[in-house]
Amino acid sequence: MIVVGVDGSGSSGDAIRWAIEEARLRETNVSAIYVWQSPLVTGLHYIPPDLLDPDALEGHAREIVEAAVAETGGPPPDVEVECRAVEGTPTAALVEASRGAELLVLGSRGHGGFHGLLLGSVGQQCVQHAVCPVVIVRPAHDGTNERSTT
Repeated sequence: MIVVGVDGSGSSGDAIRWAIEEARLRETNVSAIYVWQSPLVTGLHYIPPDLLDPDALEGHAREIVEAAVAETGGPPPDVEVECRAVEGTPTAALVEASRGAELLVLGSRGHGGFHGLLLGSVGQQCVQHAVCPVVIVRPAHDGTNERSTT
C-alpha cells in the first residue's frame, strides 16, 4: 500500500496524482490520509473541547480528503483509494501510517507560513522518521511533477 498525505493544498494534489499512478504501476492500493486536530484556539478566542462535536469535525476532515482525491480526477478502475481522516498531529499520524506501507508520498509544501522553503516542516520530519521510503513530489518548472526519494 502507498500512503499519501493530504492537506488540501495544490502540492498535496500533485502528491495524490503521483501516488495513484505509482500504485497503478505497482499494482497496489493507496491510503489517502488527512490529519485533523480539534481546534482549541481560533484567533484570540479559546474554544473548550466539549463545545466541539468530534464526529462533525471528523466528518468534515473526511470530506476534505474525499474532495482532494476527487479533484485529481479520481483513481483509475484498477487502483483502490481509501480516504482516511485521522485525528492527531500530521507528522505523528503520517509516521505511524508509514509502518507497513511501501511508500509514504507527500507534496513538497503544504499550508505552512514559510513559502520560501523547499520542503515543509511535516515533510522534513517524515523524511527523518518514517519507517518506509518517502517520496516528496514537487512541481517542476514545466508543469509536470518531479520526485525526490529518500
